[in-house]
Amino acid sequence: MDFDKIVEPIHDELEKFEIFYKSQLDSEIPILNTVLNYMTKSSGKRLRSVLVLLTSYLFGEITERSFIGASMIEILHNATLIHDDVVDEASERRGLLSVNAVWRNKVAVLVGDYLLAKGLMISLNNNEFDFLHVITNAVKTISEGELLSIEASRKLDLSEEKYYEIIRKKTAVLLKASCEIGAIATNQSPEIISQIGEYGEKVGMAFQIRDDIFDYTQTSKIIGKPVGNDLKERKITLPLIYALNNSTNSEVKHILHLIKNKNISSKDIAYIIGFVKDKDGIAQAQAKAESFSESAIETLDAIKGFEAKNLLKEISFYVINRTK
Repeated sequence: MDFDKIVEPIHDELEKFEIFYKSQLDSEIPILNTVLNYMTKSSGKRLRSVLVLLTSYLFGEITERSFIGASMIEILHNATLIHDDVVDEASERRGLLSVNAVWRNKVAVLVGDYLLAKGLMISLNNNEFDFLHVITNAVKTISEGELLSIEASRKLDLSEEKYYEIIRKKTAVLLKASCEIGAIATNQSPEIISQIGEYGEKVGMAFQIRDDIFDYTQTSKIIGKPVGNDLKERKITLPLIYALNNSTNSEVKHILHLIKNKNISSKDIAYIIGFVKDKDGIAQAQAKAESFSESAIETLDAIKGFEAKNLLKEISFYVINRTK
């Protein structure tokens, strides 16, 4: 599915938002401007800020409040990406060198911290305290998810339920926050805010599962990171969890032994990828992503009478069918 076609009805608003967003990143510090400009050039689809705007569109119109909320979300998202790359010692982000690879960890951490503070200051400067509540809760939850993920990679003992908890905290919470802020920007009731937030969380779950599937199916040229990167970081994601569930005890021990190796070889990664495919892990994970997507659409059906609902439904389909 073509993401640009999905968001075509709000094309003009997206162009205005891009100008507004970049204006929020202006700094008097030369190195900061250099890093932020580099970061902006390597940005992806801006799914999270798009969700803010689409949710506002769903409930009425896209206003400056929507732009403020979307900017906060986008800035927070980029801060978490920079910090993630430092923690994971990643050298690539969306096919380009990561910030920490170009400017080293000290600069990357400080830029990430700056962005976190900047996102919070935008809400304070505009007296958007409801936005601030949603954002600070998301920051706390993302940090919890990162720590749970690190703990799981050390123990190599991850159940399906624990995996869902991690991706709900690390990824889905920010898509949930995006939709909640879009609803808050149009003065919706707490009930409606909660309903659309549930939609965002389920889309986020589907998005992350699809992302984890790429580690077993795509090339670095397509997704901007090496295939098998999660395995190198000892991350056990849903395709591998399903594959291990379909295996004998001896097969499980062998695979975990390979992953425990700090210097896991390309040959071992290729073997594990083949193992996951043979054990139906990819197909089962894709089916679960589709289940979350369908559940998100059912959540939308409880929200009556808004013409932009179909755009959000198309987003649900997009996240499980995207190829990068």
